[in-house]
Amino acid sequence: MAPELVLWDWNGTLLDDVDLCVDALNRLLAVHGYPQRYTLDGYRAIFGFPIEEYYRRAGFDFARHPFPELAARYMEHYIPASAACGLMPGAAQALELFQTAGARQVILSASPISTLRAQVAQCGAAGYFDRLLGLDDIYAKSKVELGLAYLRENGFAPQRAVMIGDSVHDAEVAKALGVRCVLQSAGHQAAETLRTTGVPVAPDVPAAAKLAMELF
Repeated sequence: MAPELVLWDWNGTLLDDVDLCVDALNRLLAVHGYPQRYTLDGYRAIFGFPIEEYYRRAGFDFARHPFPELAARYMEHYIPASAACGLMPGAAQALELFQTAGARQVILSASPISTLRAQVAQCGAAGYFDRLLGLDDIYAKSKVELGLAYLRENGFAPQRAVMIGDSVHDAEVAKALGVRCVLQSAGHQAAETLRTTGVPVAPDVPAAAKLAMELF
């Protein structure tokens, strides 16, 4: 058996952009005169949604530097630099696994839709996906409304769908959509953080895909 629909998160799940995001955060701190810098482990300990709260945990003072200003400056560095990012190790094999099984695959991302389309194209992955679902701005709010609309418009039964992501927020989105969920811990949040959700946690994308197949 296989799911009828796989809802993929993009950043840190299929797109290997975690190191870039650490660098972008540290650059943003430096540009605005903050002394703290984050290692990969330190970044993964504070990252989460909503993004505005993650920026607070990173130590930004919104009274001095409003969140919209910071988000815009972050994306000025991140978007062009992300052209060098490829797929996560094993991601192409995972996509092939579901494609061979006849599952519909969709990306459900908090990225701006224009950025998402460009990144998927540059990774050569567009052919795997039925739809790319992204947001209309750079502030990375919830993906729930996008996912609900897609399920409703396309007639998918939530119990035949699975979300694969790399964050606590992905588990929250899956719960709100009524779909199953598997998380992988090679992305933006550490395994111990992901396990607090109670959903299965795999060490990487191929293992997450295998776990997702076993749920059906």
